[in-house]
Amino acid sequence: MEFQDYKIVLYRQEDGAWVAEVPAISGCYALMPTREKALAELSKVFQMISEEYREKDLPLPADTTEIVHA
Repeated sequence: MEFQDYKIVLYRQEDGAWVAEVPAISGCYALMPTREKALAELSKVFQMISEEYREKDLPLPADTTEIVHA
């Protein structure tokens, strides 16, 4: 699976920072001052995690994320 195959949750914290995360993959999130930077950093984090899975010869988790209220 590739980055674009996963749902991304994006939200703003009380302090104004943006969080972008892929809920299907543990630890796949980014916290940055703007939403654009958070999304760009999330892509980098996904790539790092994806490489770790490949090195261990493991498949990435399936995306079972369901958005119920948007």
